[in-house]
Amino acid sequence: MSDGKDQIYRTPLSHVEAFRFDAAVADVFQDMIERSVPGYGLILQLIGSLAERYVRPETNVYDLGCSLGASTLQLRRHSSATTRIIGIDNSEAMINRCRANLDRDHSAAPYEIRLQDLRETPIENASMVVLNFTLQFVPDAERQTILTRIAEGLLPGGVLLLAEKIRFDEPDRQALLTELHHEFKKHQGYSDLEIAQKRAALENVLTPNTETELLQRLDIAGFSNSEVCVRCLNFEAILAIR
Repeated sequence: MSDGKDQIYRTPLSHVEAFRFDAAVADVFQDMIERSVPGYGLILQLIGSLAERYVRPETNVYDLGCSLGASTLQLRRHSSATTRIIGIDNSEAMINRCRANLDRDHSAAPYEIRLQDLRETPIENASMVVLNFTLQFVPDAERQTILTRIAEGLLPGGVLLLAEKIRFDEPDRQALLTELHHEFKKHQGYSDLEIAQKRAALENVLTPNTETELLQRLDIAGFSNSEVCVRCLNFEAILAIR
Protein backbone atom coordinates (compact mmCIF):
# COMPACT_ATOMS: atom_id res chain seq x y z
CA MET A 1 0.00 0.00 0.00
CA SER A 2 1.10 3.58 -0.65
CA ASP A 3 2.56 5.38 2.36
CA GLY A 4 1.84 8.85 0.92
CA LYS A 5 0.37 11.38 3.34
CA ASP A 6 -2.89 13.02 2.38
CA GLN A 7 -2.30 16.75 1.88
CA ILE A 8 -4.63 17.27 -1.09
CA TYR A 9 -6.75 19.93 0.64
CA ARG A 10 -4.00 21.42 2.79
CA THR A 11 -3.75 24.77 0.97
CA PRO A 12 -6.65 27.15 0.22
CA LEU A 13 -8.29 26.53 -3.15
CA SER A 14 -10.03 29.29 -5.10
CA HIS A 15 -12.33 26.61 -6.53
CA VAL A 16 -12.90 23.19 -4.95
CA GLU A 17 -13.52 20.67 -7.72
CA ALA A 18 -15.74 17.65 -7.28
CA PHE A 19 -13.94 14.72 -5.66
CA ARG A 20 -12.48 12.19 -8.10
CA PHE A 21 -10.58 8.95 -7.59
CA ASP A 22 -7.68 10.16 -9.73
CA ALA A 23 -3.93 9.53 -9.47
CA ALA A 24 -3.45 12.21 -6.80
CA VAL A 25 -6.07 10.55 -4.58
CA ALA A 26 -4.78 7.05 -5.34
CA ASP A 27 -1.29 8.06 -4.17
CA VAL A 28 -2.59 8.96 -0.69
CA PHE A 29 -5.81 6.96 -0.48
CA GLN A 30 -4.71 4.55 2.23
CA ASP A 31 -3.74 7.42 4.53
CA MET A 32 -6.89 9.35 3.56
CA ILE A 33 -9.37 6.61 4.40
CA GLU A 34 -7.62 5.53 7.61
CA ARG A 35 -7.65 9.11 8.91
CA SER A 36 -11.16 9.90 7.66
CA VAL A 37 -13.25 6.81 8.46
CA PRO A 38 -13.48 5.80 12.12
CA GLY A 39 -13.54 2.03 12.50
CA TYR A 40 -12.05 1.38 9.06
CA GLY A 41 -9.36 -0.97 10.38
CA LEU A 42 -11.94 -2.97 12.34
CA ILE A 43 -14.07 -3.39 9.20
CA LEU A 44 -11.06 -4.76 7.30
CA GLN A 45 -10.47 -7.29 10.08
CA LEU A 46 -14.17 -8.19 9.99
CA ILE A 47 -13.97 -8.86 6.23
CA GLY A 48 -11.23 -11.40 6.89
CA SER A 49 -13.24 -13.06 9.66
CA LEU A 50 -16.37 -13.21 7.50
CA ALA A 51 -14.39 -14.69 4.62
CA GLU A 52 -13.19 -17.51 6.86
CA ARG A 53 -16.76 -18.19 7.91
CA TYR A 54 -18.71 -17.78 4.67
CA VAL A 55 -16.43 -18.10 1.64
CA ARG A 56 -16.68 -21.53 0.02
CA PRO A 57 -14.29 -23.43 -2.25
CA GLU A 58 -14.93 -23.21 -5.98
CA THR A 59 -16.99 -20.02 -5.70
CA ASN A 60 -16.43 -16.39 -6.65
CA VAL A 61 -15.83 -13.58 -4.19
CA TYR A 62 -16.28 -9.97 -5.31
CA ASP A 63 -14.80 -6.73 -3.97
CA LEU A 64 -16.87 -4.04 -5.70
CA GLY A 65 -14.97 -0.76 -5.56
CA CYS A 66 -11.69 -2.39 -4.58
CA SER A 67 -9.59 0.83 -4.73
CA LEU A 68 -6.04 -0.08 -3.61
CA GLY A 69 -7.07 -3.62 -2.67
CA ALA A 70 -7.17 -3.55 1.14
CA SER A 71 -10.45 -5.49 1.25
CA THR A 72 -9.38 -7.65 -1.69
CA LEU A 73 -6.27 -8.72 0.18
CA GLN A 74 -8.32 -9.65 3.24
CA LEU A 75 -10.61 -11.76 1.08
CA ARG A 76 -7.71 -13.48 -0.67
CA ARG A 77 -5.75 -14.20 2.51
CA HIS A 78 -8.76 -15.83 4.17
CA SER A 79 -10.04 -17.87 1.22
CA SER A 80 -9.09 -21.29 -0.12
CA ALA A 81 -6.90 -21.94 -3.15
CA THR A 82 -9.97 -22.90 -5.18
CA THR A 83 -11.83 -19.64 -4.54
CA ARG A 84 -11.60 -16.89 -7.18
CA ILE A 85 -11.24 -13.32 -5.88
CA ILE A 86 -12.51 -10.60 -8.23
CA GLY A 87 -11.74 -6.93 -7.58
CA ILE A 88 -13.67 -4.27 -9.49
CA ASP A 89 -13.01 -0.53 -9.76
CA ASN A 90 -13.73 2.12 -12.39
CA SER A 91 -10.63 4.20 -11.55
CA GLU A 92 -7.61 3.27 -13.65
CA ALA A 93 -5.27 4.89 -11.12
CA MET A 94 -6.71 2.74 -8.33
CA ILE A 95 -6.69 -0.43 -10.44
CA ASN A 96 -3.02 -0.03 -11.37
CA ARG A 97 -2.00 0.29 -7.72
CA CYS A 98 -4.36 -2.50 -6.66
CA ARG A 99 -2.78 -4.92 -9.14
CA ALA A 100 0.69 -4.02 -7.86
CA ASN A 101 -0.42 -4.60 -4.26
CA LEU A 102 -2.00 -7.97 -5.08
CA ASP A 103 1.07 -9.02 -7.09
CA ARG A 104 3.18 -8.64 -3.94
CA ASP A 105 0.87 -10.95 -1.99
CA HIS A 106 1.61 -14.68 -2.05
CA SER A 107 -1.72 -16.09 -0.89
CA ALA A 108 -3.01 -19.16 -2.72
CA ALA A 109 -6.40 -17.95 -3.98
CA PRO A 110 -6.37 -16.86 -7.63
CA TYR A 111 -7.53 -13.33 -8.34
CA GLU A 112 -8.62 -11.02 -11.12
CA ILE A 113 -8.60 -7.21 -10.93
CA ARG A 114 -10.91 -5.56 -13.46
CA LEU A 115 -11.17 -1.96 -14.62
CA GLN A 116 -14.96 -1.91 -14.78
CA ASP A 117 -18.04 -0.05 -13.58
CA LEU A 118 -19.61 -2.19 -10.87
CA ARG A 119 -23.01 -1.45 -12.42
CA GLU A 120 -21.88 -3.58 -15.36
CA THR A 121 -20.36 -6.41 -13.31
CA PRO A 122 -22.22 -9.75 -13.45
CA ILE A 123 -22.36 -11.46 -10.05
CA GLU A 124 -22.20 -15.23 -10.49
CA ASN A 125 -21.66 -18.25 -8.23
CA ALA A 126 -20.76 -15.91 -5.36
CA SER A 127 -20.33 -16.88 -1.72
CA MET A 128 -19.34 -13.35 -0.58
CA VAL A 129 -19.52 -9.81 -1.92
CA VAL A 130 -18.00 -6.68 -0.38
CA LEU A 131 -19.15 -3.09 -0.91
CA ASN A 132 -16.70 -1.24 1.33
CA PHE A 133 -17.72 2.44 1.24
CA THR A 134 -18.58 2.13 -2.45
CA LEU A 135 -22.37 2.22 -2.84
CA GLN A 136 -22.49 5.78 -1.44
CA PHE A 137 -20.76 7.02 -4.62
CA VAL A 138 -23.34 5.41 -6.96
CA PRO A 139 -26.39 7.52 -7.97
CA ASP A 140 -29.08 6.85 -5.41
CA ALA A 141 -31.66 5.76 -7.96
CA GLU A 142 -29.38 2.91 -9.10
CA ARG A 143 -28.53 1.44 -5.70
CA GLN A 144 -31.52 -0.87 -5.35
CA THR A 145 -30.81 -2.48 -8.72
CA ILE A 146 -27.20 -3.16 -7.67
CA LEU A 147 -28.19 -4.73 -4.34
CA THR A 148 -30.82 -6.89 -6.03
CA ARG A 149 -28.32 -8.10 -8.64
CA ILE A 150 -25.85 -8.98 -5.88
CA ALA A 151 -28.48 -10.94 -3.97
CA GLU A 152 -29.47 -12.83 -7.12
CA GLY A 153 -25.83 -13.74 -7.80
CA LEU A 154 -25.13 -15.00 -4.28
CA LEU A 155 -25.51 -18.66 -3.44
CA PRO A 156 -27.98 -19.52 -0.64
CA GLY A 157 -26.24 -18.65 2.62
CA GLY A 158 -23.84 -16.28 0.86
CA VAL A 159 -23.21 -12.85 2.33
CA LEU A 160 -22.79 -9.19 1.46
CA LEU A 161 -20.73 -6.91 3.69
CA LEU A 162 -22.02 -3.39 3.06
CA ALA A 163 -20.08 -0.54 4.71
CA GLU A 164 -21.38 3.01 4.28
CA LYS A 165 -21.37 6.48 5.69
CA ILE A 166 -24.89 7.09 6.98
CA ARG A 167 -27.06 10.11 7.65
CA PHE A 168 -29.76 10.70 10.23
CA ASP A 169 -33.25 12.12 9.73
CA GLU A 170 -33.19 13.92 13.08
CA PRO A 171 -31.42 17.30 12.56
CA ASP A 172 -29.91 17.41 16.07
CA ARG A 173 -28.56 13.89 15.77
CA GLN A 174 -27.14 14.57 12.31
CA ALA A 175 -25.45 17.75 13.54
CA LEU A 176 -23.95 16.00 16.58
CA LEU A 177 -22.52 13.05 14.63
CA THR A 178 -21.16 15.39 11.95
CA GLU A 179 -19.39 17.47 14.59
CA LEU A 180 -17.98 14.36 16.27
CA HIS A 181 -16.71 13.10 12.93
CA HIS A 182 -14.98 16.43 12.30
CA GLU A 183 -13.38 16.22 15.75
CA PHE A 184 -12.19 12.71 14.89
CA LYS A 185 -10.51 14.00 11.73
CA LYS A 186 -8.91 16.88 13.60
CA HIS A 187 -7.42 14.39 16.06
CA GLN A 188 -6.03 12.56 13.01
CA GLY A 189 -4.14 15.70 12.01
CA TYR A 190 -6.49 17.31 9.51
CA SER A 191 -6.99 21.09 9.76
CA ASP A 192 -10.35 22.86 9.68
CA LEU A 193 -9.47 24.04 6.17
CA GLU A 194 -8.76 20.51 4.95
CA ILE A 195 -12.00 19.22 6.47
CA ALA A 196 -14.07 22.04 4.96
CA GLN A 197 -12.55 21.78 1.48
CA LYS A 198 -12.89 18.01 1.31
CA ARG A 199 -16.48 18.27 2.49
CA ALA A 200 -17.15 20.72 -0.35
CA ALA A 201 -15.47 18.36 -2.83
CA LEU A 202 -17.65 15.44 -1.72
CA GLU A 203 -20.92 17.35 -1.85
CA ASN A 204 -23.21 15.75 -4.45
CA VAL A 205 -20.53 13.07 -5.02
CA LEU A 206 -20.97 11.06 -1.82
CA THR A 207 -24.66 10.80 -0.93
CA PRO A 208 -25.35 8.80 2.24
CA ASN A 209 -28.54 6.92 3.08
CA THR A 210 -30.05 6.35 6.48
CA GLU A 211 -29.63 3.00 8.20
CA THR A 212 -33.35 2.38 7.74
CA GLU A 213 -33.08 2.99 3.99
CA LEU A 214 -30.16 0.58 3.68
CA LEU A 215 -31.89 -2.17 5.65
CA GLN A 216 -35.10 -1.74 3.65
CA ARG A 217 -33.22 -1.97 0.37
CA LEU A 218 -31.45 -5.13 1.47
CA ASP A 219 -34.80 -6.66 2.41
CA ILE A 220 -36.30 -5.72 -0.96
CA ALA A 221 -33.23 -7.16 -2.71
CA GLY A 222 -33.99 -10.57 -1.24
CA PHE A 223 -31.62 -10.96 1.70
CA SER A 224 -33.06 -13.14 4.45
CA ASN A 225 -31.38 -11.30 7.32
CA SER A 226 -29.37 -8.10 7.74
CA GLU A 227 -27.50 -7.08 10.88
CA VAL A 228 -25.56 -3.93 11.72
CA CYS A 229 -22.27 -5.41 12.93
CA VAL A 230 -20.07 -2.30 13.20
CA ARG A 231 -21.07 1.25 13.99
CA CYS A 232 -18.64 4.09 14.69
CA LEU A 233 -20.06 7.62 14.66
CA ASN A 234 -21.76 8.03 11.25
CA PHE A 235 -20.15 5.01 9.61
CA GLU A 236 -21.41 1.45 9.80
CA ALA A 237 -21.12 -2.00 8.30
CA ILE A 238 -24.09 -4.29 7.67
CA LEU A 239 -23.86 -8.05 7.21
CA ALA A 240 -26.60 -9.22 4.84
CA ILE A 241 -27.19 -12.98 4.48
CA ARG A 242 -28.77 -14.46 1.38
